[in-house]
Amino acid sequence: QVQLVESGGGLVQGGGSLRLSCAASGSISFITAMGWYRQAPGKQRELVATITSGGSTNYADSVKGRFTLSRDNAKNTVYLQMNSLKPEDTAVYYCYADGTGPFPFGSWGQGTQVTVSS
Repeated sequence: QVQLVESGGGLVQGGGSLRLSCAASGSISFITAMGWYRQAPGKQRELVATITSGGSTNYADSVKGRFTLSRDNAKNTVYLQMNSLKPEDTAVYYCYADGTGPFPFGSWGQGTQVTVSS
């Protein structure tokens, strides 16, 4: 079983910054990819950014140039630096990881609220 622990959400004014962290633990042999998704009220969950074990990143068009995702493979942790935040970034942010352990896994975190005021 793999657990993801998220931290760093909160309330910030428009134009401000926040940093989210997500640490994976449990029966992990190898993590293929980790990343963040978000879900705003009344909307579907959408991809924010992902990063592979080799460091390749993929960003949603809406966050390119403002968000940066990085990864510490030794700690099984990813960091999402969010700058120039906008009210439309308000959502619950969920960490995701997939890889292998005793079995292949795909796990989600509990979610952390990010609220950007105008």
